[in-house]
Parts: sequence; C-alpha cells; structure tokens
Amino acid sequence: MTDGIEIAETLETLIERSEAWIAIDPQDATRDALRAMVLRARSSGDTSELAECMGDRLRFGTAGLRGTMGPGSNRLNCLMARQTAFGLADALLKHQPAAVSAGVLVGHDARHGSEEFAQEIISVLTQAGVPCTLVPGPQPTPLVAWGLRHRGFGAAVVVTASHNPAKDNGIKIYWGDGAQIVPPVDGWIAEAIESVSSINPPGPLMVPTRADEQLTAEYVDMVVGLVDGPDPQRSDFRIAATAMHGVGAKLLRRCLSEAGFTLVSFVSSQEQPDPDFPTIPFPNPEEAGATDLLVALAIETQAEIALATDPDADRLAVAIPDPPSGGFRLLTGDELGALLATGLLERRAGEGLLEGSAASDATAGSARRPLLVTTVVSSQLLQRIADAAGTAFEETLTGFKWLCRPGFEHPEYDQVLAYEESIGYAVGGLCDKDGIAAAAVVCDLVRSWRAQGRSCHDVLDGIARQHGAHVTNNFSLRVSGVGWAERLQKLTKELIANPPKEIAGIAVGRIDQPAADVIRLFLVNGDRVVIRPSGTEPKLKCYCEAVEPIAANESAQEGVARAKERAALLRADLTTRLAV
Repeated sequence: MTDGIEIAETLETLIERSEAWIAIDPQDATRDALRAMVLRARSSGDTSELAECMGDRLRFGTAGLRGTMGPGSNRLNCLMARQTAFGLADALLKHQPAAVSAGVLVGHDARHGSEEFAQEIISVLTQAGVPCTLVPGPQPTPLVAWGLRHRGFGAAVVVTASHNPAKDNGIKIYWGDGAQIVPPVDGWIAEAIESVSSINPPGPLMVPTRADEQLTAEYVDMVVGLVDGPDPQRSDFRIAATAMHGVGAKLLRRCLSEAGFTLVSFVSSQEQPDPDFPTIPFPNPEEAGATDLLVALAIETQAEIALATDPDADRLAVAIPDPPSGGFRLLTGDELGALLATGLLERRAGEGLLEGSAASDATAGSARRPLLVTTVVSSQLLQRIADAAGTAFEETLTGFKWLCRPGFEHPEYDQVLAYEESIGYAVGGLCDKDGIAAAAVVCDLVRSWRAQGRSCHDVLDGIARQHGAHVTNNFSLRVSGVGWAERLQKLTKELIANPPKEIAGIAVGRIDQPAADVIRLFLVNGDRVVIRPSGTEPKLKCYCEAVEPIAANESAQEGVARAKERAALLRADLTTRLAV
C-alpha cells in the first residue's frame, strides 16, 4: 500500500521519471493520460498532479497492492499488475519451486479494470513458467481463496479492492497454505517487483486455462456442509440480503438455497455487479447509510435477519429485528463474533465436543480441542467465552494473514471460529474470511434459536449476563494531505513513547504493545483502548471498549447502557487528545 508522496523534487525530475514510465506502459489509456499530465505540468509549472501519480510508488504490503487506478507508479494499472506478477513468479521460482508446477489460481471481481489486470497477471506468470488457471467471470474472493487449498494450487491471486471506493482496485496474493502472504514471502515479492520497476516484464496476452464449473459446486457443498447439510424445514426462514453492487449475490443465493433457505429477498438495485456502486457512495457495510436499502427491504418483507456482503463477499454485516423501534439494528463485528462463537460452541456441547458436556468423556482423546481466534483490537469478550467453555483461545495481529496462523501452528486444535471486528469471519477450518459461509451459518443459528424460543437479543443478553456487557466504540482519525504517512508514523511513535496515564478519568493499569505500531491501554476497571495506524489508509484507528458487569436485580440492557455511555466518554477523550 502507498506510504504517501515525497514531492521534494523538481519539475524536470518528475517529467523525466514520467517519460520513462510512458516508454514502458503497455496500456494506451494510461500512457496517454500521463502524457497529458506532463504537458500540463510543463505549461503551468504546477507539479501537484504529476507528483500524485509519479512522486512515489504504490507499496507492496498487507497481502498485496491496493490503491487508486490511473497512470503512473503511484497508481494501479496494467504495468503495475504485470510487475506484481513478475514478483510473484520470482518468489515461487526461487523460494517455492515445488509449488510452481501446481500453478496459480487467478480470480477477479467486477470492478473497472479487474478482468484486464487479471489477464495481464496471467500473461506474465505464464511467460515466466508458472502455469495459471482462471476462475471464469467475476467471482467472490472466498471462492478463489478456498479453491486454492482445495485444489492444491501453489498460490492464488485475486484482483479486488474489496470494500474500497469505485476509483480503487487491488491485487491480493495467497500462498500455497491457503492464507494471505506474510513475511518473508511479501518481502521476496516486493524485492522482485523493485527489480523490474523500470521495465515491462515480458508476457503476451493469451487465452488462459479456465477452472471447471465443478469448483463452484464443490465450494457450495462445503458451505452447505457447515450447516450439516440441506434441510427443507429451513424454507420458512425469511432473509433479506444485499450484495452492495458486488459479486456475491449469485453464489450467496445458491448456497442458501441448497442449504434449504429459499425465502431470500435481495435488494434488486444492488444485486447485479456494478463497478460504479451507484446507490452507495462507499460500498462498505459498516459505513453509515450503506445498508439503508437492505433495512428497508427487511422491514417490507418481515425478514428475520438481514445480510450484507461487501463487494467481493469476504466480509459480512448482519442486522437483526429491533422490536422497540420497529426497525432493524446493525450488529457490530464483535457482537456477531460473539453470537457465532456462542452458537457454534453450544452445538459442540450438544455433540459432546466440549469439556464438561454430557458426552465428552466418550470422545476424550479422539477429538481435537476447539479453538477460538481473534485479533488484538477485537473485543475482549471472545476470550471470556473461550475461558468459560474450556476451549483454546489465541489473539493475533489484525488481518486474516495472521488470524489463520494459530490453526496452522496447532494441529491439535480444531478451529471453530476466527474473526476480526471489521466484520471478517472464518467459520470452521477456513483459512480466510468468507462472508458467504458465515451468512449460511448465522442464518442456521438464528433459526435454531427461534425454534428454542430465543431471539438474537435474548442470546446477546445472556452473553452479557454471563460475561459482562462489552460495548465497543471504534473510530478513525484521518491524517490528510501530502506526507500523511510520515505524519501518521510520527504521531504513533509519540503516543507510544508517552502514553496517557488515564483516559476519561479512569487510570491506566497496564500497557502492552503487540506490534511496534500498536499500543493497548488496559484500564483499571476492565475497559480497554487500542490505537494503531491503518495499514491501507491515511487513518489512525482507535478502538474503545467498556466492560460493565450486570447485577442480578437489573436487566442486561441497563448494564449495556452504562457501558455505552462510558465507551462514548473514552472516545471523546481520545478524539480530543489525538486531534490531527
């Protein structure tokens, strides 16, 4: 991801660099656009436009590249895609030669440029001696990520910018273990990309080998298997859904239908892929207003749950009926994580797969220990749930490239759920977040609770009574303008060097630093604050959590209300302290 723009350069330096880039750019449109920028810069003497595109280079990190499409080295375009493909080919050939013959599985979403970038990537990889298989048509990221490991490919590439604005795109890379790349692999690729930064790697466009339709059928079977197979009795459960103009609708509908969920209504104006995202300015289900059409549909159809996958369908937001308002309430990522963990562990207890369950003695020694995994910025609630159930628990750094590692490193564990608060969930043994699989599972859990006379609100209240009300209030502070990366880094370093001794009048009892740029402040009353810079955007991310015990003589909502009030105070204090 880009680290910003260094513009302490003369006009002639920028023009010289731009002309060198124009000479190797294989795409007419971006070549012509950069030429026009050079002419405007020569005429006006203003370097700002040229500096935006050529003053720096998109940096390879966070499992790949993501940025604004356009001409130049600081934008995503065909030449950047080709250079990235060379980097992957070089890493495979030098460091994982046994995986080369297994080839690379390539997929893409429906964004502008995605199909073209995928074709360029395949051309360079094939020319380098790395065979490729293309998943035909725009497809959800989870299908490709799962297909990589299922079919035994050596690596996978997905061209997608996930939930970013329409002007962006990205290239996400997975290694042969099925997970997004981590060091040293990302370093190998970045180094090889740098080595070809001044050339267009060879590779003519070609007709790629295509994955067979059976791959999708096998993925659907996997998802249906997560809910113990099809059940026609699920046909009475009403679901509202949206794909947010992305590529998830078709596969989500098929998975739900084959599991038995046939009463599914999609937001019609958002069902088909549209790279311009015309009904939502920012296609992220977490953004205010992004799910308004979904909620309206859910109310109209009297749905029992509302589902929103992000444009590449690897993330899932869920809204549930809110009887007091007569509408729907969007769950936080942590609330949905707690519901999934609780429901899945309840099922395992019923099957005798948890310590202390009725049949656990009979299965002792034969069953792996269940594992729950979350990140250092997600709610503390999951650990309390794990401790109470006697399951293994692990915390990792943010991102699924880390969340899947405990399952890899501990074969004696059976991953039940790995999740991050930013609405990413891997149910069962999946190695990456999968909004479609999570949607099927949460629908099945909610329907099962309904059969027991329980609503999601009842389950959440029960969790709060047992473990305390855990209320989060997360936000970001944008660091805008030229040189944002340096200013964000400086702000983070200053905060870590001089952390506050109290927040909102509550003393800090303990501090830890899970990573060089992440600080966690544990307050003496059980509350917690986490601060870190974003790995993909010019933002300082802040995570506030208030924890409030529920007294026996009060409702769970009374404790939740107190926690909400205190979480808001934590946020207000941080907003003032960290004004940028």
